[in-house]
Amino acid sequence: MDVIPAIDILDGRCVRLYQGDYQQSEVFGEDPVEVAQRWYSQGAKYLHVVDLDGAKQGKPQNLKVIEAIARSIPMRVQMGGGLRDRESILSVLHSGVSRVILGTAAVENSQLIADICAEFPEQIMIGIDARNGKVATRGWLETSEVIAVDLAKRLTSVGIAGIIYTDIHRDGTMQGPNIEALRQLAENVDVPVIASGGVSSITDLLNLLSLESVGVTGAIVGKAIYTGDIQLKEAIRAVGNGRWQDVIDGSAIA
Repeated sequence: MDVIPAIDILDGRCVRLYQGDYQQSEVFGEDPVEVAQRWYSQGAKYLHVVDLDGAKQGKPQNLKVIEAIARSIPMRVQMGGGLRDRESILSVLHSGVSRVILGTAAVENSQLIADICAEFPEQIMIGIDARNGKVATRGWLETSEVIAVDLAKRLTSVGIAGIIYTDIHRDGTMQGPNIEALRQLAENVDVPVIASGGVSSITDLLNLLSLESVGVTGAIVGKAIYTGDIQLKEAIRAVGNGRWQDVIDGSAIA
């Protein structure tokens, strides 16, 4: 399972929100590029970046910072936040980002999703952010009447590369991921699902391994790696390639 560190950017700084509340933000780094390099040095192969300003305003607002991150480290960077039209999506893909994450557009503009997936196969992911099972949009400031599982099932037919599922009530709370909601979603789609929200310990990551068989292929970790509750290098060793349970006397099982 991939362990994917998160960098959320607000006003050019690396922050974490509590349950998506912009009024409850905590700064964990003044330089997101430096933070990205730290996670790379600890073994991360993927990086999850969210433009919080962009999510709120509907257009990418921290593109220069995101481009600097993508150009400074040999990691695959996936990015979301404010990507609601083709122009914005192209600007991010041209900045060196490997994959873009579309959230609000997935609810409000299904034709854009189909068109952009056809144009950029394997580079478009859908971010499904759920509040009580319903999809939140516009930087989590609004909650639609769309059921998360229904949206996921509808979009898998247009060629998305995967789904990032976030339980908003768990995000930033350090209470553990919503295992049952993740299982329900993954069992209803045939694309990889990445868990997000609430991961607070290596135990949480090990619990997510029980969903590997139904298609949960990774977990995004945020606040816990900034507070030190999770040591990223140790987490990758626990559930990534060559993980502890696959190792005997220091030799990985072939």
